[in-house]
Amino acid sequence: KMQMAASGAGSVAGIVYNAITGIETALWDVSAKAAGVPLYQMMGGKFRSKVRMYADCHAGEGLESLDCLMRSRTAAWEPRAASAQPANYFEESSDKILFTPEMYCRRARQMAAAGFTALKFDVDVPNPYARDLYNRCLSGQEIDYMLSLIAGAREGAGPEVDLAIDCHWRFSLKDARILAKECETFRLMWLEDPLPPWAGKEFRELRLSSSTPIATGENLYLFEGFRPLLEEQCLSVVSPDLQKVGGLNEARRIAEYADSFTVPVAPHNISSPIGTLAAVHFCASIPNFLALEFHASEVPFWNDLVEEAPGPLIVDGHIIVPEGPGLGVEFNPDAARKYARPGEPFFADGGARG
Repeated sequence: KMQMAASGAGSVAGIVYNAITGIETALWDVSAKAAGVPLYQMMGGKFRSKVRMYADCHAGEGLESLDCLMRSRTAAWEPRAASAQPANYFEESSDKILFTPEMYCRRARQMAAAGFTALKFDVDVPNPYARDLYNRCLSGQEIDYMLSLIAGAREGAGPEVDLAIDCHWRFSLKDARILAKECETFRLMWLEDPLPPWAGKEFRELRLSSSTPIATGENLYLFEGFRPLLEEQCLSVVSPDLQKVGGLNEARRIAEYADSFTVPVAPHNISSPIGTLAAVHFCASIPNFLALEFHASEVPFWNDLVEEAPGPLIVDGHIIVPEGPGLGVEFNPDAARKYARPGEPFFADGGARG
């Protein structure tokens, strides 16, 4: 019914599915609470009692706050001076080096020391070596610069920590091939989104050109969005975003189909503790789970968004699968209201809470 009702806004992809997915996830929580069991039990049981998290380290710095157009901004809770401007990861170009291998090394060492056994870094950052901002082509110097950033991250992480690299759909097939081949020496966990999400056949060519594992999925919707990529063996890792793919049940269809091709699942996740714990139950319930993204290591109130948590949700790079009914936690609206952006409407204002 929600799909049909949203047909005018486009009901096969897009923000419609953020809403549908949120509602579907809430209904899973309600159903499991009514049955008096943890959510993973409604999904058939669990394969693991704790879920491995990978820390998204961005470009060697914490990325605390973005506006609706993905522009960096100073977060209200940051202690830095109000006049200070954060580095913009999404600028089109830069005439100087903003991000260095040393930054990547330092951040990797910090997060490994915090207990994470898997990290991810961005390499599509503003730099002075880009020759054209729109043709997806990389200069040789730009590729060398990206490789130096990866080398810095690998040095800081050490050989025991898995390392993934994100490219945010920026490159052409010809240059993605070069980058993937050059990355073989780093033994990456995966190279994520080097091509735009609609480039299905190109993903297959890329995967076959190198031993570097290739991942995509955060901008695909529904089982139908993933089916051709899996059937054509285009991917080494599949990464659905569990907050917009169409619901946890849709994600299970994707995971089961991926498992039939021996492809592991590493969900994209930039959500609050509520969305993250829904993902934790999902990840516990599928056999072919690899790692779940954690995107908020620099957000000081992230744990406060759930009530009565005994401590940090992530300990030594893992989340223990909750055993309480439903998600096993309750949302804390007071914390959400406290940290909402000034002037931003709050969903409970003017109506019933919950």
